[in-house]
Amino acid sequence: MRHIVILTGAGMSAESGLKTFRDANGLWEGHDVMEVASPEGFAANPELVLEFYNQRRQQLLEVQPNTAHYDLAALEQDYKVTIVTQNLDDLHERAGSSNIVHLHGELLKVRPINSINNIIHWTKPLLLGDLDTNGNQLRPHIVWFGEAVPMLDKAIKICNTADILVIIGTSMQVYPAASLINYVPDNIPIYFIDPNPALSNTKAISVIAKKATEGVKDLVSFLKN
Repeated sequence: MRHIVILTGAGMSAESGLKTFRDANGLWEGHDVMEVASPEGFAANPELVLEFYNQRRQQLLEVQPNTAHYDLAALEQDYKVTIVTQNLDDLHERAGSSNIVHLHGELLKVRPINSINNIIHWTKPLLLGDLDTNGNQLRPHIVWFGEAVPMLDKAIKICNTADILVIIGTSMQVYPAASLINYVPDNIPIYFIDPNPALSNTKAISVIAKKATEGVKDLVSFLKN
């Protein structure tokens, strides 16, 4: 069975109502990203950071997967499919995809501040004073700027085995995620779906300049032919 590796970014979930990570001036929901997405920001104002992610978590619980999420899940009927996502949401899981790697963490999980291994499912607000069983403060299970990306090596190995690469809704400007395109085998087909694509058509790359819900439908049609 051929292996499709799918890299997804914020544009994948935008049509579900989730806002993209940050706008052009570097702000995220009115905050400098370093205030709410860095270890230094958490150390300086942990209550601000926790409340910021509490709002993101609540928003996630109020939205649903879009048709692009469901269309990708349906590809598992005919292909081995692995999704490597930069997104913090669980919309791929809710749509039925079964093999997902979250590069940058997950909004519905938390962990102690001194460990990356004791990961806890979490759907309610996270507050100062919420501790693990050893008395350590819990923090969002998010890879912040300046932190290592624990799942990167796994993602690279997955890309090494791709027969087809699909990239959806990402600017290809956030590293190291953007570097994953360099780890797929030579000469495999690559499909890039984005209304404002950062890549151009080449012999190997087919650009579908559409939003995710429309572009994924086109992709599925190509793959069936």
